[in-house]
Amino acid sequence: MTSTADAEAAANELTPLADYLGSVLRRLRPLPPLDLDLTQAYGNVLAQDVVAAHAYPAFDQAAIDGYAARWEDVAGASASLDGALRASGVRLNVVGDLGAASWRPVRLTAGTCFSVAAGAPLPAAADVVVPVEWTDQGMAAVEIFRAPKRGYGLRRAGEELPAGTLLAHAGTEVNPALVAVFAATGIGHVVVRSSPRVVVVATGDELVDVGRASQPGQVVDANSHALTAAAVEAGAMAYRVGICDDDPEGLRGLLEDQTLRADLIVTTGGTGNGPGDMVRRILSRRDGAVTFQDVALYPGTTLGFGTVGGEEVPIVCLPGEPAAALIGFEVLARPAIQLLAGAEPVFRPSVRAHLLETVPSPAGLREFRPAHVAERRGGGYTVQPLPGGPYTMSGLAEANGLLVLGEKVTTATAGSTVDVLLLDRRR
Repeated sequence: MTSTADAEAAANELTPLADYLGSVLRRLRPLPPLDLDLTQAYGNVLAQDVVAAHAYPAFDQAAIDGYAARWEDVAGASASLDGALRASGVRLNVVGDLGAASWRPVRLTAGTCFSVAAGAPLPAAADVVVPVEWTDQGMAAVEIFRAPKRGYGLRRAGEELPAGTLLAHAGTEVNPALVAVFAATGIGHVVVRSSPRVVVVATGDELVDVGRASQPGQVVDANSHALTAAAVEAGAMAYRVGICDDDPEGLRGLLEDQTLRADLIVTTGGTGNGPGDMVRRILSRRDGAVTFQDVALYPGTTLGFGTVGGEEVPIVCLPGEPAAALIGFEVLARPAIQLLAGAEPVFRPSVRAHLLETVPSPAGLREFRPAHVAERRGGGYTVQPLPGGPYTMSGLAEANGLLVLGEKVTTATAGSTVDVLLLDRRR
């Protein structure tokens, strides 16, 4: 029976997770930049800063429906206390109507106003728009019962975004709101990083495809489906190749074929030291291009990384156990995808949270445990570990965070403060 001292000695021989991640990510570079039409840019990461080509708004315009006027002409209007008498109203001649499509320049003269729709260009000399509700809504002439402050109801050219404003930094993901800002300020093309093309391969003679029940000696391939979805969530264009048997020539041929369409290959299964761990046996013999490392990570200690093919396409090799594969993806493959995409930062956000339940943790390993994190009233977060520990797929499916317990932690007590990675899931 292995003693506690033996277990701790074995853990001390493992590579610290932070060191391993640093060594892997330093070998990767963002994909080359690509000029894309704005309609295709959503979801990509900017490779260059984006600066407003034009001001927004582009011209002085009405912000509301109403009457554009000179403030000195309406300043005397005021509603009575009970709203019934309007003896102090101001009467102006309505000399025209302006809509959002109006383009001819016009000018106000004393005692006149224009009826305007929201978005319409302002007539010269107008410095206030009186809301329709503050008038009798007249057409040839209008009576104004209440005077707004000077500047009310209008937007000046460049008020929100002057020309030359930095709209977004390189490394920012393009979202729908940014697309709107770019379009409004005259940006039709942006320079982005390509979305990484990720190929996912599940390996193992025991694997069978979904849609059937497992029999003795068979395991349904959940990993390739899950990891393909995880790659898409990370911003990649993901391709599920499916199942590859433990056939050396078949594995070599499949990987060679996939290098033609991949920026990153992710495999699952076969990373251990057993006689059936074909991925490790085949890839570790190829000129040392792929190395397998025992990392201080729980679950799933062994990870592989390197390059394959003449194009030296990066490859990440994850364990075959489904929960360990998903944790390995979060820890290693997802940051790799983010780096290839040029995203900043490459890691998920984390928070410090109040632990609601005491949990044990293996000595010498950095544990990632499915958990539910919630904001506390008055500020801060709480985190509840989910039943079953890190090896339960059901726990991962319910989790909106991963409780992170360091290598020196053997017991995290209720009430202590712990680190939690936030997952992109709403609860």
